[in-house]
Amino acid sequence: MIDYFTIALTHGLIALAAFRLLWRDNLDREDLPVPGEAEQSPKGPEGR
Repeated sequence: MIDYFTIALTHGLIALAAFRLLWRDNLDREDLPVPGEAEQSPKGPEGR
């Protein structure tokens, strides 16, 4: 027999997680890169 409580609980938790992800403030916003930040980034193993 199918345990309807377990199915409802897991689907409810998945829906809650999706709802919380969709309503995040930083989901639709991209921060612009800071000028000069590329020069301060660490170099690779070759040192290029």
